[in-house]
Amino acid sequence: MSGVSLLTYADRLAGDLPGLGRLLSAELAVFSGVHVLPFFTPFDGDDTGFDPVDHTAVDPRLGSWDDIRRIADAREVTADLIVNHVSSRSAEFEDWLTRGPASAHEGMFLTFDRVFPHGASEADITAFYRPRPGLPFTPYRAADGTRRLVWTTFMPSQVDIDVTHPAGTAYLERLAGTLAAGGVGTVRLDAVGYAVKTPGTDSFMTPETLAFVAEAAALIRDRGMRVLVEVHAHYSQQQAIAPLVDLVYDFALPPLLLHALGTGRSDRLVSWLGIRPANAVTVLDTHDGIGVIDAGPSGDRPGLLSQDEMADVFRWAHEATGGHSSVASVIPAWMTLPHQINATFFSVLGRDTKRMLLARAVQIFVPGEPQFYYVGLLGGQDDTELFARTGQGRDVNRHSYTPGEIRAALATDVARGQLALAQLRRHPVFEGTFSWEAPDDASLLLTWRAEGHEAVLRVRFDDPDFEITLDGVPVDLLA
Repeated sequence: MSGVSLLTYADRLAGDLPGLGRLLSAELAVFSGVHVLPFFTPFDGDDTGFDPVDHTAVDPRLGSWDDIRRIADAREVTADLIVNHVSSRSAEFEDWLTRGPASAHEGMFLTFDRVFPHGASEADITAFYRPRPGLPFTPYRAADGTRRLVWTTFMPSQVDIDVTHPAGTAYLERLAGTLAAGGVGTVRLDAVGYAVKTPGTDSFMTPETLAFVAEAAALIRDRGMRVLVEVHAHYSQQQAIAPLVDLVYDFALPPLLLHALGTGRSDRLVSWLGIRPANAVTVLDTHDGIGVIDAGPSGDRPGLLSQDEMADVFRWAHEATGGHSSVASVIPAWMTLPHQINATFFSVLGRDTKRMLLARAVQIFVPGEPQFYYVGLLGGQDDTELFARTGQGRDVNRHSYTPGEIRAALATDVARGQLALAQLRRHPVFEGTFSWEAPDDASLLLTWRAEGHEAVLRVRFDDPDFEITLDGVPVDLLA
């Protein structure tokens, strides 16, 4: 896909799917694609749609599959296939609790004894990686009084699917078919890194996980869709999984940009440019916050940033947000730093328009498929009121906009500049050849050439500033 895609919740940006379609046909027509975050029933569950009760149904409060297909008529639609779990209120799980072995969904849900048929030691259980505090199990009682310990990697209401069992596979096949029929062009495999539990490992992005990713990718491609994998992990994991799918995320780019802006040095970012997968969706921010773990070390594997440099990035965010990012960010079990920064990217940059546009400019010049998150596009600041109401740290970056707020935001320089960058990224020069160099430790030069055209981005990080030229002519983003 050429150009830039938008990442958004239908309800939080436009109220519903028809409203999102209207925005994309008017004020946001520059976007070539849109990733609509979970619009399944219900879209407003315990985890804002990532805990579907019915993963095959569009929540009628948002619209219908016809609305998705209408949006897909004009641009590529990306949707989530939540492979790791489903809601504990789903018909499948409730039927299993009610009917037990007689249920058609027997085997679909992962229980403790399915992974540990002969029991497990404390070391076996604590070896598992979980991005939340505590252990990944929740007790449930079946209708006949049987007590079951079900895997719940994320929340007690998100029950894990046994993706190695035929019942689990059949469920995923049904979902993939539904997405294809709904006009979806790219499927994001959500939380796939946790999907396979393998005793004796931390069960995150293991060889068994990679084998499952290859199987899931084949299932999706067979239905005519592209495959995007979402994994927050050591950068070597992105390198390993990139050849198996169509797209991975470049989650290392945001913390490396924050490090460059915080130190005035481009060396860490430059080191990544030489080894990063080219088939990447590039982001600054997402609905899940700003990943920092993606650039850090893991075990005995060094990171693109050291542990101390990661701590510096969190400290700068703390200072820029008046300490709020530290309050909202969660430290997973067995770790000393949060998994990600829960704050808007604009807030972490101290609401500095030039720095925000600099970061976006680097994003659109780096090879891959750029994606703008709706809150970042609109120059959103931390929604501390929403966080206070829900207690969910990621809600600081999930504001619900009114039509008036959208109009006001689109008139600001930070939004106007980003829309100009999205328009620039549609130029055919970005289908050509990319090169980069670092004239010194504080600067970066990114260049695209194609059929007589040349686009150049010159960046300095020590006294943050940037310049874009297209065929030798400076580009004024705010003209």
